[in-house]
Amino acid sequence: MTASSALVLVVEDDPAIQNFLKASLSTQGYRIIQAGLGKEGLALAASHVPDLVVLDLGLPDIDGLAFIAGLRAWSPAPIVVVSARGREQEKVAALDAGADDFLTKPFGVGELLARLRAALRRAVAAPSDGGEAGRYEVGDLSVDLDLRRVTLSGSELHLTPIEYRLLGVLVRNPGKVLTHNFLLKAVWGPMNADQTQYLRVYMANLRRKIERDPARPRYLLTELGVGYRLVSE
Repeated sequence: MTASSALVLVVEDDPAIQNFLKASLSTQGYRIIQAGLGKEGLALAASHVPDLVVLDLGLPDIDGLAFIAGLRAWSPAPIVVVSARGREQEKVAALDAGADDFLTKPFGVGELLARLRAALRRAVAAPSDGGEAGRYEVGDLSVDLDLRRVTLSGSELHLTPIEYRLLGVLVRNPGKVLTHNFLLKAVWGPMNADQTQYLRVYMANLRRKIERDPARPRYLLTELGVGYRLVSE
């Protein structure tokens, strides 16, 4: 899906930010519909079925988390949160509720557009039959989930089963912030949902294998206090 064909629902109660988002996205070819209230936004989502939603959490009528829950009850459309709420627990709550990404106000237009492109790519690439998204390639890193093969600059990397499982979860969600709890449950199950230090150890091992400079990662980025993101471009 390209920007020129994507319909974006903006749910934001501040008229100035509404106008800013509309102008910024329209110039990139996005089609825009807007709502100033959460319930209005849910109604527009049901009637127009947007390809992507840009959501402010601080809405006058319902909390943004309630909006996410209402939309996720029936729609897989990517949700990119843009909010003045910058605390880690609020980011984690929104992502765990079903948001795909989170930007804290103020934010740059370039970063917003990159996050929207990544969210749309994930939506298009998501397998509809329950299978795996087969391949990830960025820079010198290549991951083929079908062949279970990971290479860096053409040289095959040897991962442990847990490292491969962890990388597989990230590859199926490129560009998306995955919270600590999400990754722990996806790889180890709910019994380990509070063992974030355990996750950090495996992430550090994985980063040493796929990054040329683990201290300055190119592919596997840390969202402090929240989780991790595998870059998508």
